Amino acid sequence: MFLHVGNNKNIRKKKIIGIFDADTATVSVTTRRFLAGAQRRGEVESANEEIPKSFILYEKEKGSGVCFSQISTMALLGRSEQNG
Repeated sequence: MFLHVGNNKNIRKKKIIGIFDADTATVSVTTRRFLAGAQRRGEVESANEEIPKSFILYEKEKGSGVCFSQISTMALLGRSEQNG
């Protein structure tokens, strides 16, 4: 099964490591450093050009990926639970 994270972007559910609120998670210096490193490595993508409400950390074939989404964490969680 896949989770639709916005703008025709889907991520395989079993590859999702975590879904994080962009406002609260980025308060931490550790999270900001992690995201900056992921950006430098080219692991960050965006499901939309709007201001992100959440980001999804997921496994890729080689390493991990981060996808920013304009959909809230609660809405993504609801979608995830709804589709099994």
